[in-house]
Amino acid sequence: MQEVVILEKVYGDRSGFEKLNKKLRSLLGELDVEWKLSAVKKNWVKVTLSGEDEEISANLVREEFGEVPYSLKNVREGQSYRGRFIDLGKVGYGAYVDIGVFRPAPKDALLPLYYLKKTFGDIPVRGMIRRFGWVDNLPVEVEVTRVEFGAREVELSFTEWQLKLIKSWISDGFDKLFVVGTISEKVEEALIKTGHGRDVKRLEELGLMETLLVLKKGTQAPGIIKAIGPYLPGAVFGAIKFEERP
Repeated sequence: MQEVVILEKVYGDRSGFEKLNKKLRSLLGELDVEWKLSAVKKNWVKVTLSGEDEEISANLVREEFGEVPYSLKNVREGQSYRGRFIDLGKVGYGAYVDIGVFRPAPKDALLPLYYLKKTFGDIPVRGMIRRFGWVDNLPVEVEVTRVEFGAREVELSFTEWQLKLIKSWISDGFDKLFVVGTISEKVEEALIKTGHGRDVKRLEELGLMETLLVLKKGTQAPGIIKAIGPYLPGAVFGAIKFEERP
């Protein structure tokens, strides 16, 4: 038996399990292997594989989806990780990111306030969260800048790629919606049902259960949330709104 905790989470309406099973059927369908999906600590997804081809299957799963570091001792300064915002707005000294550290105890890593202010200006963390549309579980690519193994503390910065992406999101003049907690297919269905598909310039999958909607000029994020929200009961929304900025 092989177990891989992949770089995806399933939460909200849990529709991600069905979508992930389809992806695995496509990836492993020709191999002699069976798999089972389960959610482990903090909703990370574990793929348990058994059968003649379980080892090669586990390697294919790692290659396709990535794998969490599991232990703090595997976290390296200067290395990049794909994590998720967690407990946003609960503290004022930074923003926490869950990169998948379970041992010796579950531990989130910190984007410290001094780094965020140096990067985005002298704005309180909660102000950044509102302005940038950040929500818990939004995927972000981060680089580890400091590891204190004794204190079990990890500090981060955004990677250059992620920073460029964030800055493009907040400067191009298009309202945006982050929809987390449901799969993109359900977001599309809600847009079609409400007739708002025509108001979306672009839809991007940021993760298994995280979708970005770039809205057309003149379309405001709050109106779209109000329309599609009732069709997506498991979802949480974050918005980048240009009209309300001073």
